Amino acid sequence: MKRFLTPALATAVLFSACDAGQALRVEVTDRVISSDYVGNGVEWDPYDEAEAWGAEVSDADWAKLSERLDFMRPGYVRCMINSPYRYYDAATGRYDRMRNLASLRRLLQYCQDNGITVAYGEYNPPTWAMKDSQQWVEMSVDYLNFLVCDLGFDCIRHFIIFNEPDGNWASTDGDYDLWRSMAQRFDAEMARYPDLKRKVSLAAPDVVMSYKNPASEYDTAGWVARSAQIGIYDVHAYPGQHEVRSGAYAEKLRRIRAEVPAGKKLILGEAGYKYSAPEDSLLKAKYDRRVAGHPFTKGSDCNMLCYDYFYGLDMPLLAMEVMNNGLSGVAAWMLDDAMHSNCDSGRTEDVKIWGMWNILGEEVFGDASQEELRPWYYTWSLMCRHFPAGCDILACEVPQREGLRVAAARKDAAYSVAAVNFSQEPCTLEIVLPGDFAGGVLYRYTESDRTCDANGFPAPCERGIAGKRFRTTVPAESFVLLTNVE
Repeated sequence: MKRFLTPALATAVLFSACDAGQALRVEVTDRVISSDYVGNGVEWDPYDEAEAWGAEVSDADWAKLSERLDFMRPGYVRCMINSPYRYYDAATGRYDRMRNLASLRRLLQYCQDNGITVAYGEYNPPTWAMKDSQQWVEMSVDYLNFLVCDLGFDCIRHFIIFNEPDGNWASTDGDYDLWRSMAQRFDAEMARYPDLKRKVSLAAPDVVMSYKNPASEYDTAGWVARSAQIGIYDVHAYPGQHEVRSGAYAEKLRRIRAEVPAGKKLILGEAGYKYSAPEDSLLKAKYDRRVAGHPFTKGSDCNMLCYDYFYGLDMPLLAMEVMNNGLSGVAAWMLDDAMHSNCDSGRTEDVKIWGMWNILGEEVFGDASQEELRPWYYTWSLMCRHFPAGCDILACEVPQREGLRVAAARKDAAYSVAAVNFSQEPCTLEIVLPGDFAGGVLYRYTESDRTCDANGFPAPCERGIAGKRFRTTVPAESFVLLTNVE
């Protein structure tokens, strides 16, 4: 990431009170699409394999993680464990709540201290043979109660019992009836801990959009429609670039949202991009070239394009589709490459490269450059920080223009308006707000010009913006954010 420590170049006063002129009028309305937004955030898992790799996350690295997250201010975090790395000793079958607790405790303490909602859960049962075991139900819920009620981590608001149970890679292998019966049993077991049941509800069904297991009776919409005992609805999303940029993915989001009962919220518990569609063939070819001979990934579960500038346009674009189509939050998969190897096998030669950095780049992988911020941190941190938990997502009236997306929110009396222009041509927007606006700032992300502070974190290129009508030129292939939300 290039660092620019001075204000934006004198070529542009990006926002000013203005007349309409030739600008495209973007009117932010008072109509609320979704209220009390859960927030934009990240998957942040507690480095289950780090000790197996011979390098715990150091105090210095925890401090670096905290500093980066302090700026980002995620609204919520999805945090998943593998029980054999935690409370379950696979060699003996022994249950031990204190086993390997330190890194999970540290992660949850950060979320607790910073008011971050956590959706916590388990990827799979301790062994696949235990997928319908009452012993697992009792161990798992006791451990959850230990975290929430004994240790005081009531930042955990939702509990996930299986990761992607519709998948042929999951212990359930798409068996909806098995999953539903286990959800009922987990819910009943949680009811034996009244304080826990009051604080934590199930997040489900945690299934994958645009995927159907041939062994399963239902597609994603079917799973969502039939789910029960749910506190918050949760699905995963891995679209292709063309699918999102064309607008086709918005319709898929609306279809799933329509299956959620009134009064309930739907979030994307994991979200990223995959490039398997024919329209994304050039991106897939680039991905394949990067994977070939790579020293610490076989590419079996990666996004090798998370290093690229354009990923910092596509991820906020996906968040905008989430916000504009009635969902209540999205967690980016994922924060940090150091969280997982493929299938959590412990193989350092096949890690999951998806993150904004790899905090163990130097210690485990011999490449300190992997610990540096990748470009998409710039825009994703802004989408988390300035579309915070508790805000209302507002409808925008935006002229039809290929390559342009806009999303807006209000928190108390403050506003955020984000725009992505992924076309090859610049455009000028006139933004009209429904209420008074003062003390605003502008961030701008382009490949050659993005203002950063000394830490490499986003810094405004304009300050002191006030009024109700503003004009900005949005360069080709760029992101801009106007905000006075703190």
